[in-house]
Amino acid sequence: MKKFIFFFSAAFFGNTSFAQDSLTVEQAVAYALQNNYDILLSRNDSAIAAINYDFRNAAFLPRLNGTTNLLFNNNNQKQTLADGSEKDRSGIKSNNLNAAINLNWTVFDGFRMFILRNGLDIATRQGSLTIKNAVINSVASVVNTYYDIVRQGQQLRNVQEQIVFASDRLRLAQYKFDIGVGIRPDVLQAQIDLNNSKAAQINQLVLIDQRRQELNQLMNVAPGADYKVSDTIPVNTDLLLGNLMNDLTRSSPQLQAARVNIEAAELEVRLAKANRYPVVSLVTAYNFSRTSNNQAINQFSTLFNLNRGFNYGISVSVPILNNFTVRQQIRQSQLAVGFQQLQYQAQESLLNSGLVTSFRNYQGQKQIVTVLDSNVILARENLFIERERYRLGRTTFIELRQAEENVSATITNLINARYNLKLSETELLRLRGDLVR
Repeated sequence: MKKFIFFFSAAFFGNTSFAQDSLTVEQAVAYALQNNYDILLSRNDSAIAAINYDFRNAAFLPRLNGTTNLLFNNNNQKQTLADGSEKDRSGIKSNNLNAAINLNWTVFDGFRMFILRNGLDIATRQGSLTIKNAVINSVASVVNTYYDIVRQGQQLRNVQEQIVFASDRLRLAQYKFDIGVGIRPDVLQAQIDLNNSKAAQINQLVLIDQRRQELNQLMNVAPGADYKVSDTIPVNTDLLLGNLMNDLTRSSPQLQAARVNIEAAELEVRLAKANRYPVVSLVTAYNFSRTSNNQAINQFSTLFNLNRGFNYGISVSVPILNNFTVRQQIRQSQLAVGFQQLQYQAQESLLNSGLVTSFRNYQGQKQIVTVLDSNVILARENLFIERERYRLGRTTFIELRQAEENVSATITNLINARYNLKLSETELLRLRGDLVR
């Protein structure tokens, strides 16, 4: 998975450092891949599974344990023997040294060792898919947030244009009022509109700063990081539903994860069935025992005793009756397999439905963008005409103000439509798993 992250960051996005005054969406994604907390946490879990996989063959090796004990005694002893004699000793000192090396090698356990090794392989794949899901979701969040900043920047320019319109309208209204062909309410309304536009500009700047903080959090960089983003929202208008729906089983990490979960559940069934088989182990040991006494209390007592030797054999444990525990575990595991299969089918249905819904929204937004593109041209042409007519006194202040508002509303709708189209495109690629390859 490290190789995958490196390839995605370096080969696809290139240099991840961004200058203080510039940040591309590719650089933002690369920063998130390096620093995002969700990815880092998922990578840690996957690393644990990878470590376990590295030691997957350890279950086939024997267990070798060494033990040793050294005991010192200082006793007082009194004995009465059968012939009536008595023995009374004090300060009897002895020491005992025991040591052993034991080896236990399980050579057959109902194939549990093989099953557990396969389970570690599945855990490693699950970890990789967890990382990939985290990466895809993080990339989608970064892309959406980045282009939301772009959208808000475009809207800021729209507001600034409205300030220019309102200032020009205020100048014209004041001029007409000064020469006696205008009225005071038009001047006042123009001043109100100008103030409202300036307030909207301040709100827009605050909103952009909020979106920047969200992006900084996703990239896990300093909150005060200063940079400029792009001023356009590029979209891919060539996506086809057939291509998106094709071979989802291999492209979607969600379906891959669901399939791996089925394999893990099937492995649990095999693991439960393995409890029906006997366990055969080879056992061997080397034992060493030494006892040393400083005095003998009678003629049969030993002053020194040494035992050492090597033994070996075979151990077989055969399950006969265990209160039907194995049968219960097998049935529970089989139910878990059925549950995971239903989960896979549900995930597949949800994914197909999500793709169809997102694609229809994608198509709708494309059509909206096409319509609104022409609307902006028409609205600007209409505003030019209304401004000239207002200068010549052939239209009213209200009609000019309405023409300016139409331009603003049309531009806002176009900006939102382009952003929504980008959201739909990103969601389609996220669902298919093509945001990260």
